Amino acid sequence: MSLQDNRREYDYGTLTRESLCDSPFDQFELWMKQAIEAGIQDPTAMSVATVSASGKPWQRMVLLKDLSPRGFVFYTNLGSRKAKEIEANSQVSLHFPWLQLDRQVIVGGRAERLSKAQELNYFLSRPKPSQLAAWASKQSSRINSRQALETQFAQVKEKFANGEIPLPDFWGGYVVVPEEIEFWQGGEQRLHDRFSYLRGADGWSISRLSP
Repeated sequence: MSLQDNRREYDYGTLTRESLCDSPFDQFELWMKQAIEAGIQDPTAMSVATVSASGKPWQRMVLLKDLSPRGFVFYTNLGSRKAKEIEANSQVSLHFPWLQLDRQVIVGGRAERLSKAQELNYFLSRPKPSQLAAWASKQSSRINSRQALETQFAQVKEKFANGEIPLPDFWGGYVVVPEEIEFWQGGEQRLHDRFSYLRGADGWSISRLSP
């Protein structure tokens, strides 16, 4: 299968230094709002890249659940591959692919565990089927069949049929504290606009990058 001629022009818009917010968090919030208003499916979806103790990278899609003053928040099973790799190497990268707007945002930083209070507060806000799924799935572990997963879900549903579903001790959240954030706007003739925010002792510095 040849894909070399599968291309298009990037002409949605441009990005200038003058149009950027001084804070990358403000700039991200602006772009997120525009992505939501544009009707992009799953605008909060982001790829989380981790690296194993042996140096092997891996990526998966999760949903951004909050943008706190510290950074970017997501939740997961603490026995999952991503959580185990974060435990071994807390440096991670996030990627937001807003392709309909010819935009990408890349975040590099350190993943830190949230407090139990934050994890509980979010868990209790989830729909009950999502709470049950967190209990039913031993994320990243091998299973024999789909039926085995559905059976486990049914058992958990029966177990917690009455009353509140407790927070699993193997489930929690992380905040990615950014050290670098890049905003990418596709440009005509492949002359894309790229700006990098780097965290320093005196705040954020902004640089234009060659496409």
